[in-house]
Amino acid sequence: MVDFIGVSRVRELLARRGTARFIEELAAEIEADFLRWDSFEKSPRHATHSSVGVIELMPASDGRLYSFKYVNGHPKNTQEGLLTVTAFGVLADVHTGYPLLLSELTLTTALRTAATSVLAARRMARAGSRVMALIGNGAQAEFQTIAFHELLGIREVRLYDTDRRATDKLERNLARLHLPQLKVSRCASTAAAVAGADIVTTATADKRNATILTPELIVAGMHLNAVGGDCPGKTELHRDILLRPDVRVVVEYEPQSRIEGEIQQMDAGYAVLELARVLAGDAPGRASDAEVTVFDSVGFALEDFSALRYLQRIHQEERGTRSQIDLLPQLHDPKDLFGLLAAKPQRLIGANDEAA
Repeated sequence: MVDFIGVSRVRELLARRGTARFIEELAAEIEADFLRWDSFEKSPRHATHSSVGVIELMPASDGRLYSFKYVNGHPKNTQEGLLTVTAFGVLADVHTGYPLLLSELTLTTALRTAATSVLAARRMARAGSRVMALIGNGAQAEFQTIAFHELLGIREVRLYDTDRRATDKLERNLARLHLPQLKVSRCASTAAAVAGADIVTTATADKRNATILTPELIVAGMHLNAVGGDCPGKTELHRDILLRPDVRVVVEYEPQSRIEGEIQQMDAGYAVLELARVLAGDAPGRASDAEVTVFDSVGFALEDFSALRYLQRIHQEERGTRSQIDLLPQLHDPKDLFGLLAAKPQRLIGANDEAA
């Protein structure tokens, strides 16, 4: 039997812990793993592209535990009442190869993305940053807002999306959260949202080379949390922003970001820093208050490894629904797999059944 964490259990864990605490603890888990960066076997994600989207596998291992995430990205899905991104993941024991946990990662990916964004912003944004523009008000938006408000001290979030219904949805959800110290401002354009912002988060879904942010919108001292560019041919920042002499770019895993991050627009010699170096103190995330910093975040498998391990731990700590699934054969003789077919199947007796 293998531990199983479904959507209902993640919702239960969030209700027990609180979303902000969940994100903060997850950020600490991610940071701890990034600080042992060299312990991990790493690779860019393995992607299968089609004309309508992408399906990816994201593996990572520290030699003791192995994880992978299955994730898709299909922007057209919302027109059919489906999510753009869905995901699940597995955590396994390297010694035996046996899976230990099968978990949903759709909700959890949004939470770990927000956790990683805040983790980077703590090192890269100017001290005292209080205003954030949020361009793209879809599935990531609430998680990013909660994380930056509760964990970084953002006091105003300025919203813009080309889809007014997405902003309507975000405003409703934020109102339900009752965050009295957070001012929510709806803006008529990207330019209006960005004006006066300390931090600009871009989290759009269209898989194309877009120019959500253009050079004239960027002022000295801004921190850009570029979340939406996450596959080849999809970017959000105008290339000239990255060419500014005062720009510092931090990525999660450079070989992957060269393929699918904002820096896919740049030549191979374009200099970036990896987040692990910044977290370890080997390089600053910001050199001065005037510098423009960019976290070119595409999502990396190590973050999902951390998330699965965190889920496994709190699943065991917290009371409530505990589930396992019949994923692996249990044999008296491990060499006799066929014998399993000869054995009489065991029928589980439900609450409304009578024992024979």
